[in-house]
Amino acid sequence: MRTLKFLLQKEFRQIFRDPSILRIIFVMPAIQLIILPLAADYEVKNIKLAVVDNNHSDYSRQLVSKITSSGYFQLQHFGSSYKEALQEVEQDKADLILEIPSQFSKDIVKENEASLLLSVNAINGVKANLGAAYLRSIIQDFNRELRLRWIQFPRFNPEMNIETPSSNWYNVHLNYKFFMVPGILVVLVTMVGAFLTSLNIVKEKEIGTIEQINVTPIHKYHFILGKLIPFWVLGLVVLGIGLGIARVVYGIVPVGSYLTIFCFAAVYLLAVLGLGLLISTYTASQQQAMLLSFFMMMIFILLGGLYTSIDSMPPWAQAITKVNPVAYFIEVMRMVVLKGSGLADIKYHLLTVLGFAVVLNSWAVLSYRKRA
Repeated sequence: MRTLKFLLQKEFRQIFRDPSILRIIFVMPAIQLIILPLAADYEVKNIKLAVVDNNHSDYSRQLVSKITSSGYFQLQHFGSSYKEALQEVEQDKADLILEIPSQFSKDIVKENEASLLLSVNAINGVKANLGAAYLRSIIQDFNRELRLRWIQFPRFNPEMNIETPSSNWYNVHLNYKFFMVPGILVVLVTMVGAFLTSLNIVKEKEIGTIEQINVTPIHKYHFILGKLIPFWVLGLVVLGIGLGIARVVYGIVPVGSYLTIFCFAAVYLLAVLGLGLLISTYTASQQQAMLLSFFMMMIFILLGGLYTSIDSMPPWAQAITKVNPVAYFIEVMRMVVLKGSGLADIKYHLLTVLGFAVVLNSWAVLSYRKRA
């Protein structure tokens, strides 16, 4: 323990001596946590709509008014020429075209049915799909209102209307920040831990101090623990700062216990830091370590369930998530913050990440060579 104490003193002095490392550890994650959730918005708004009204009736005006009053669409173009509306799409001034035929009101009154043309700019697939879905939903509501207005008793009683109330569990107001902020916080803690530890041993190699350490009677596990523990402590500090920012800036207070989050984070950081140290033992320069860490972190983050649901991924991607520690922590954070899960609920995730930590740190100790 005395040997480990001196190693820890050396590492902490080396960390706090470099102002750039302190900025990376504390300032950058704080700024990113404040900015990223504001930009990573799942809601699609301000969809630019071009309407081609060939009917000019009360029904067509009511339909257009209902669409524009929904709050999702901006009426960018209104005219009677489909060609002009298509030019708006080609110039990226419109996302959707709704064409109302000239027989629209007549078909509704006499035929009890009418057709509309919906043309969608599918360059941005997400915006196209959601925009078309919003517009179809509004048209269906408009159609339902007309049916209630025109169908008379005894075939149908307009006063008899079946309503289906719904309630949203865990995220009552469907606030995407409550879903995104915990996941983004996991990513920031992972980036700080993995990047800095992957550069740690390599930095000793580049400045030449690794030879001085190797000739000392320090055991390999002492050396690895001396490199791991400081960043483990700093990772928990960054997590605490992030949870504070989430509470102050976004009003996110975990339904579950902070103790549950920190217990899992303590084990998770051991796994991530072990991965960083493992990378550091196999690389010869900081550039190699940074590129390899960036490559692995991008895969872990993109396949971690932050932006896309793991259940929607193809089978081969779902298989990769089984060995992705980031996916486990993102799921645990959302379970604790939104559902109030306890240690008993996350025991599978905890044991799995603990297995990652044991394997990766043991591998790092065994792969470190005191002799070239």
